[in-house]
Amino acid sequence: MSVDVLLGLQWGDEGKGKVVDFLANNYDIVARFQGGPNAGHTLYVKGQKIVLHHIPSGIFHQRPLNLIGNGVVIDPVSFQKEIEKVKQAGANVAQKLFISRKAHLILPTHKLLDAASEAAKGKDKIGSTLRGIGPTYMDKIGRNGLRVGDVELGKFEQYYKDLVKKHQGLLNHLYQYEYDLPALETEFFESIELLRSMQLVDGEYMIHNALKQGKKVLAEGAQGSMLDIDFGTYPFVTSSNTITAGVCSGLGIAAATIGEVIGITKAYCTRVGSGPFPTELLNETGEHIRQAGGEFGATTGRPRRCGWIDLPALRYAVMLNGVTQLVMTKADVLSALPQIAACVAYEVNGSETPNLPYDLDRQPVEPVLKQFECWQQDLAHCTGYDDLPASLQNYIAFIEQYLGVPITIVSVGPGREQLVHKKAEILL
Repeated sequence: MSVDVLLGLQWGDEGKGKVVDFLANNYDIVARFQGGPNAGHTLYVKGQKIVLHHIPSGIFHQRPLNLIGNGVVIDPVSFQKEIEKVKQAGANVAQKLFISRKAHLILPTHKLLDAASEAAKGKDKIGSTLRGIGPTYMDKIGRNGLRVGDVELGKFEQYYKDLVKKHQGLLNHLYQYEYDLPALETEFFESIELLRSMQLVDGEYMIHNALKQGKKVLAEGAQGSMLDIDFGTYPFVTSSNTITAGVCSGLGIAAATIGEVIGITKAYCTRVGSGPFPTELLNETGEHIRQAGGEFGATTGRPRRCGWIDLPALRYAVMLNGVTQLVMTKADVLSALPQIAACVAYEVNGSETPNLPYDLDRQPVEPVLKQFECWQQDLAHCTGYDDLPASLQNYIAFIEQYLGVPITIVSVGPGREQLVHKKAEILL
């Protein structure tokens, strides 16, 4: 069997959690492969809104086991709170959740370093979620990090003290940052005890053994392709590989095991924090999309920047990920608008290009827009593709032709049941 991949193709917040939640019972394992508590995957369980930050979105389903892979960074404190919430909502965490020993731990000082570094940047800040993600990945690359498996060793507290000593040197001498570490450590070490009680595994073996037994695996991405550390809009990116290639390193699998790659895109674009956004709408239309779409960060609560769909960036993400099929979310959000638009090229230095410029944030880039008639009707009643308005079908057909990839599912509302299928083209 192969590992199917589901990931976002924009700057995150595309609705990945809802789609994973919908597909989860088709799989034996759902695995997160990167990111950490900077992720916010929103599910609705029995009418209750649940936001997952570390835990894979298959946790509420009967069939799949759920694995937090080695590419994820875990904040034990927020993880403990998340565990309590999903238990209260009925999830069987004890039997259904597994954690790779090779996943790295976010320490209290990682979060302090994140805040100190962002504050030092002033107006050049990158819009960090201040969850300690970047400093933790820096320690991972610098070969200083602590991993989940270290909590099983007798010297964990000493390893912790050694790393914190290095962090304090930076906080005290480089940043001159004021902090109260003892106030943070009590909660941290309490949460470490929870980690010790959970099912810690060698995740790479868990995945390989499952594939040998013919089981189905779904890799769940966090953030979005345009936030990839190598191929996103650098430096306004996250600290991990958010594209399909990150599945291999984030779960310990070979590239040959990748099967379907399901890319998620909104019918428009959003972005949280700083960074280039060629199609951003700084007007009433942008504000309408924000309010109609509830575009506020699931993790931070920050208002998202909103704009038209960016097809050159989307085609770039499709290329990088090897996308085989697309899911379009939030088509219903645009319903009240008389007209909508899509970016089909960029104008850079007086010339048009269909390619994403290397220095997108350092030179003026104007979107070349194509206008579309909007559907201007409630989509809530649509249960089949033929129920969709002709203008929405035309919009979908144009995007499919531009990208060269079929859109197999269209979301017409927040509910799990509000996913409209093009049945003849579903590849799963």
